Parts: sequence; C-alpha cells; structure tokens
Amino acid sequence: MGIRETPVENYLREQVEAYGGMCRKHVSPGRRGGNDRICLWPRGVTHWVEVKAPGEKPKPHQEREHARLRRLGHKVFVIDTKTGVDIYVAMARGAMKVEDGRL
Repeated sequence: MGIRETPVENYLREQVEAYGGMCRKHVSPGRRGGNDRICLWPRGVTHWVEVKAPGEKPKPHQEREHARLRRLGHKVFVIDTKTGVDIYVAMARGAMKVEDGRL
C-alpha cells in the first residue's frame, strides 16, 4: 500500500489554520467528484482543494467537477504533497495581500 492522502490533508489544514484561515472538510451528498476541502481565508478569499496521495491524479469525474467550478469563476487546486501545500499557502497568502492592496 502506497502513501495515503491523509498526511497531506492534515498538513493542509494545519498550515491554513496557522495563517488565520479555516480548512473545512467538504462532503457533497449525491454528487460524485466533490472536492475534499474548502479553504476559507481572511478577506473573503475561498478556494476549493482536492487532496491526493503523492503522485495520484484526479479521476475523470473529479476533473469534470473541477471544470464546472472553474467555469463559474472559482479557484480549484489539486495538491498531492506537503511541498505542494507550502506552495499553495504561500500563493494564497500572497494573493490576499495583492487583492486588497495591503502588505
């Protein structure tokens, strides 16, 4: 059995919360392909996050759901490593600073 996604998902939650955000588990009853997490950042920044085990890619039904959300203007991220979490958090924190004009 390979490495599971749980350590990556736990690390994502810890890092988002460490920087003042919330990382909520997302369940969408009756809909396949829903993302694992919704990351809520200060100043109203919201991201949908699909967490995968290292090297794993989203399944076709998940890709379709990501495309639906993106067509509606939502940001969707697929993260499969702790390094990916670090990059995501840095990007999200930088976007918050740029979007509101405060550093």
